[in-house]
Parts: sequence; structure tokens; C-alpha cells
Amino acid sequence: MKYPEEESSTLELKRDLPKNDQIVKTIIGFSNQSGGKLIVGVADNGAIVGIPEEEATSAIEYLSYSIYTAATPTILPDVYTQTIDGKTLLIIEVSSGANKPYFRKQEGLEKGTYIRLGRSTVRATIDLIDELKWQAHGKSFDCLPVYRTSEDDLDHQKIEEFLETRKDRDSKKITKDALMSYYLVIQEHQHTYATTAGILLFGKRPQHFFTEAMIICSHFKGTEGREAIASVDCVGTLFEQFETAYEFILSRLSKSFVIKGPRREETLEIPPEAIREALLNLLVHRNYHYSSPGKIAIYRDRIEFFSPGIFSNPTIVNNLQSGFSYIRNVAICKVFREADYIEKIGSGFITIFNSYKKWELKTPSVIEGEGFVKCILPRIKAQAEEIDDLSLIMDLFETTNEINISDVMSRLKLARATAGRKLNALVKKSLIRKKGKGRGSSYFLRSQ
Repeated sequence: MKYPEEESSTLELKRDLPKNDQIVKTIIGFSNQSGGKLIVGVADNGAIVGIPEEEATSAIEYLSYSIYTAATPTILPDVYTQTIDGKTLLIIEVSSGANKPYFRKQEGLEKGTYIRLGRSTVRATIDLIDELKWQAHGKSFDCLPVYRTSEDDLDHQKIEEFLETRKDRDSKKITKDALMSYYLVIQEHQHTYATTAGILLFGKRPQHFFTEAMIICSHFKGTEGREAIASVDCVGTLFEQFETAYEFILSRLSKSFVIKGPRREETLEIPPEAIREALLNLLVHRNYHYSSPGKIAIYRDRIEFFSPGIFSNPTIVNNLQSGFSYIRNVAICKVFREADYIEKIGSGFITIFNSYKKWELKTPSVIEGEGFVKCILPRIKAQAEEIDDLSLIMDLFETTNEINISDVMSRLKLARATAGRKLNALVKKSLIRKKGKGRGSSYFLRSQ
């Protein structure tokens, strides 16, 4: 019999009882995020093998005390046994802690703080430790003051434009109360400072204070490598970054056209709403405490949205399609929502997955790495995997608008019949179009 759940950020399965220090690290990782369970007596393939009952009984007696003495602030786990199919499992369970960050006393705060990253327990970075501290005090980094600033560092014209576009709001005047209600400024010791959100949303010089709060968009040749065809740095406020990045992405993708009545309708190769939501998630939910830019990489078969920082507690990758979400940047989310960029918190990934399913495209993926989250939007149909030389032919269009059969023959070392057959296959897939007949035929991308 197999255990009904798979390993995740909230569940770790072990065949045998781990060493005591590894147990402490895992429990600390659970406490610093969403809580979780460590279950002993399950093999790597998920089969329930159990452990000797006397071993489980002995572990119950010392584990709670060992974790209590090894971790600070105090962690009081629930240690118990469960019998499944006649086999004994040892379960060590802990809730998400309220006094983060938790760490091993022996290693200290900087080296002994652990978090869960997917199925692994890893040491937290200084940036993550700071974020855990803010969480414990109910604070959001974007609401904190930027001490080198004043209210004069905010662009009041941009704020006025935002206030005028809000839905169901009467007051459109910029007042101190209005600025504070949106966490754009904060007062400390009789001085008014702009907050992180204030600078990023409406600052006159956002990158002067946050040099890496930008997005680097690049279009790369082929499906791998770093040979860039085009690139742009998206700077300015978050709204300006959104517009620049969105226009760049659309300009690099293929389009098809259908004549309906007197008009020609344009269709993008992937759902534009998915691009929009992936970009908004990068901007709104990224960790701006990290000194690293956001990145968007366009390859021939996919678009990658790279966001600095892992998911904020307690967001779990497996729950994204269910609309489960946790707001990292409270002020930024509020302004984007009232500016009508975000329809509903938690709906972004639902929109992405549903739009791809509707268009019958390959399912997008979300990867949480060590210090980053990557959202990948495929550019190909679920049933249309790239085959042999077709992708190489498409790569020719990265540097030219028009090719002919001779180009394919010389560049790919193919016979005329083979080159013609492969070009016809791309025409049938609606990836390229043919103009002319015979040896004088030319081929263009469908968008041209």
C-alpha cells in the first residue's frame, strides 16, 4: 500500500528515522513557512513500510524535548504514531509559527534559519530572514519607509492620474491622509518618508533608490542558449515597466490573421491574458528586497518570467490553480487593483492555466527555485511537439523576414525534396506562409 500524499513543501516522507539535527532543520523549515508533517516509515516510492513500534515509542519520548531545546523561539511539535495497513508510522507535525524566524540555537540566526523549498529544506538567506521578521510583525516590505526620501520624491501628477481613474471613489485630491492610506508615505519622528511602494509606484526616480527594481526583457535565438536577438531594459515606475515589457513581448510573437467581413482580425499565438497575468505577477508579487532584476526570456518554444524571491508564505505551488494566494506587497497590490490592472487577488494563475487549456496549448509550469520563481508559458500546441529540423528552419526567421528552399538546403545541408517537404509541413502547421510557385517560391512567418 502507498501513502496517499506525495512529498511537498508541507510534507516530507522518510523510510527511516533521520538524524536528530536533520529533523530539527526540517521542523524549523515547516515552522518558518506553512507548517507541515515529517512522516517516518514510507519508502522513496511511496510504499508504506512502517518502523518497529518500540522505535516509534522511544522517538516520541525524546523528539519533542530535542526540538524544544534545539530551536528558538520555542517550537512545540505534535509527535504521534499512526497505524496504516498494520504498519506503524511516526509523525512529527508542526503548525506555521507566529514568532518567525525560527532557527537552531547551535548555529545562530544567520546560519541556523531554515525554510522549505519544494521538497527540500534549505538554509534561508539574509533577505528571507528579514522577510520572516516582517511577517512576524504583520509588516510588508513595500510599506516600510525609504529613509533617504521625502514626499518630494513622489510624482504628484502620476498620483493624481491614479486617483482620477479609481472606481467608485469620490475624492480625487492628494492629501496627506490619502497618501498614508495607500502606504505611499509614512511619518516617523516628525519626518515624512516615501515608502518602498510610493517610490516604485509613483516615484520620480525609482531606480535611483532601487537600482535593480526593473525588468530585463530579451528575445533569444532558438530554444536554448543566450544569443540575444533583441533586448530592452524596462525601467521607471511599475506601471511604466508593465507597459514597456508587455509591448516588447507582443512585438516578438507571431500573429495570424483572419478576414471577417470588412475587417482583418489579428490573433496572437498564445493567450494575451496569460502574458498579462504572468507579467503582473512578476511585478506585483516579486520580492523587492532582493537586489536582482526581474527577467523575461523569450525563446522560440516558450516565454520565461523570472521573479526574484521565492513564494511568500504560505503560498504553495500545487495550490496556484485553485486560486490560493498570499499577498507579499500589500500596498502595491492595492494600487494595482484599484487602477484596474488586477481583477481579483488570487485569480492570476487561474486565468493563465484556463486560457491555455481553452487554446489547447501545452500546460504552463511554475518552478520555485532557490531565491526565484519562474513561470513558463509554452508557445506550442499540446500535440505539436517540435520535430527534427522544423525548429531549425524556424530559427532562420530570427535574422531574416524571407527564406526560400535554397536557404534551407544550404543552411541545413538538406536535399531539395527533403527541404521542400519540411517547408510544406510548416505551412500546414500554419507557422509560415508560402508565396509564389515552383523554384521562385518564398516563405514568410504567418505574422508577416
